[in-house]
Amino acid sequence: MAGTIKVTRTGSVIGCTKKQKETVKALGLGKRGSSRVLNDSPAVRGAIRKVAHLVAFEEV
Repeated sequence: MAGTIKVTRTGSVIGCTKKQKETVKALGLGKRGSSRVLNDSPAVRGAIRKVAHLVAFEEV
């Protein structure tokens, strides 16, 4: 897990819980279609798992 992950927001947060909205914001994702390259860590993997229905990710 020493690499990086590219996370892309694919879904809307309308109707999601407050915690899910905060998690998407914490990942640094704004509008749908926005992407961010993050360091691969257990914390990032856990955040992605919490909002897996809203994001897509790939190892870079």
